[in-house]
Amino acid sequence: MQPLSPDEPRQLGHYRLVAALGAGGMGRVLLGVAPDGRLVAVKQVHAQFAHDPGFRERFRREVATSRLVSGAYTAAVMDADPEAETPWLASVFVTGPSLREAVDAAGPLPVAAVRQLATGLAAALLDIHRAGLIHRDLKPSNVLLTDDGPRVIDFGIARAAGDGQELTGTGAIIGSPAFMSPEQAGTAPLTPASDVFSLGALLVMAATGRGPFTGTTTAQTLYNVVHTQPDLSDVPPEVRRIAEPCLAKNPAHRPTPAQLLDFLGHVAPGAAPWPEAVHARIRQQDAEVRAVLSLPLPPWRPPAKPKKSRRWIWVTAASVLAVLLVAGSVTVYRLAKDGKDRRDPPAAMSIEDALTPERLLRADPCKVLDSEYTPDENNSYTYRCKYTGTGDVRFDLLLGDPLSDTGIRTSPTVIDGHGVLLSNISAGCEAMVRLPSRPGSSVMIYNENRDGDPCAVAEEALREALEQLRTPVVDRPAVPGSLLTVDPCSVVDDAAAQQLLGAAVEPASRSLRRCEWAARDTLTVVLDEGYPETEGEELDLAGTPARRKETSGSGSLSCALTWVHRESDGGEGEVVRLTYYSSTGGNACAKAEDAAKSVLPKLPKV
Repeated sequence: MQPLSPDEPRQLGHYRLVAALGAGGMGRVLLGVAPDGRLVAVKQVHAQFAHDPGFRERFRREVATSRLVSGAYTAAVMDADPEAETPWLASVFVTGPSLREAVDAAGPLPVAAVRQLATGLAAALLDIHRAGLIHRDLKPSNVLLTDDGPRVIDFGIARAAGDGQELTGTGAIIGSPAFMSPEQAGTAPLTPASDVFSLGALLVMAATGRGPFTGTTTAQTLYNVVHTQPDLSDVPPEVRRIAEPCLAKNPAHRPTPAQLLDFLGHVAPGAAPWPEAVHARIRQQDAEVRAVLSLPLPPWRPPAKPKKSRRWIWVTAASVLAVLLVAGSVTVYRLAKDGKDRRDPPAAMSIEDALTPERLLRADPCKVLDSEYTPDENNSYTYRCKYTGTGDVRFDLLLGDPLSDTGIRTSPTVIDGHGVLLSNISAGCEAMVRLPSRPGSSVMIYNENRDGDPCAVAEEALREALEQLRTPVVDRPAVPGSLLTVDPCSVVDDAAAQQLLGAAVEPASRSLRRCEWAARDTLTVVLDEGYPETEGEELDLAGTPARRKETSGSGSLSCALTWVHRESDGGEGEVVRLTYYSSTGGNACAKAEDAAKSVLPKLPKV
């Protein structure tokens, strides 16, 4: 906190200014006193931006939208004047160091404090996103640690600056490289999931003192954000379970703030949220504020009323109307805790995105057909569901199933640019479309009924399924550390497969949750729900308890390793099943164990 220089103004609007709190790329932050005695943080925009009409309009729009944000973990906007000679915005002042200052001074936060931080940040993002904002600059200096939890500041302001190069220089990227999302670093369209990525990076920084992507240069950091996996080697396991899902490269794979809050659970009331060193710093700042306020305050003067022409009034009225329309339009993101109070329909993804293995792994097959179809209560598959439709027509929906080599013909029907394939090799009819990235796999509807035109009925159900798959309504609830979102073909890299099998081989998807690498020998990996294996020899795989079972026959040997990745209620859990088949009967279990040790680090942490 610094005293104001003699030539600086002592009042902005209704607020008397008493000290400088800091400065940034857009403006200075000043400590002010409201007419009713409340303390405010006043951000005054740098003068060079005041002469840009485009900036003023963006600033005006964002001020109007920012007023919609209120919550326990944000510093609410109290007042603003985007029409002033130098525009300004006043928000509630809170005492406390930034997360950056706290970690630099007191070291990384303990696990309990990081959980408290995660809860506060998730709650803040829930409020910000519901107001139609994407923060876009969630970084350690924009998070304050107060006596009762964190506060997110500067929401909406980065968005006001985001459309103009004048604010940052030609070719610059808006945001803080070490904490921005891959889509932000790559200048792709943003969704609220971008802020969730930044939240995950903040948690890593809070727990370790460094970001998960920090490089030696800004360019290297940006490259790491877009292309490399986060460095979580020093992150405590409990924090990693929270942060890692947030740092998924694909925005659709990240949990929502509401899902994070559900996972984190309730915070115990009354406990001091931070280490004593941080609370000591809060008390020190509070004493500095009291010292400044003990000095004579500058005299308060009624703000001068600006002269407004009739034309200015009409222009302003039109601008306000535009702001209200923007705030209420479908372009404003509104997130709901449970999805039931969402005002706008979920944005549909492209059919190509809907048909990726990564997307299908997130889908619950029993949510893919709408209420006209009833899913089987006894469904036991994570990639397949049986339905009963009108007139007792029965469908079997399979996501990512391999295409048969025989009996396939091309239908004249095209759905969203994708040709439909048909097969009558079974009773009834199968209708399917290929996955663009895996032409040997498909989304398929099997109509068991032979009456009428079974293929036409199957095609209509397939059309409905593809439409639903383009929306998030079919997604499973996000569970940090879950195995069900992992593509089994991604857990064994090419070099490891070649070393194990003695030849370069491509992975072959045998179902959405089963992948195979085959040369003379064969390696198979299944990642799915199931009951723990009870047969075979107990084994320790680098600290993970597993079961090993050998099967021999005709000179060959098969060795299966099974372990539980994540336990769940009811006895079932998420299970890894890895099998190495040796056609010659040689060292199958040694190969299987080597494969398992290469797979384990690629699985999400529980």
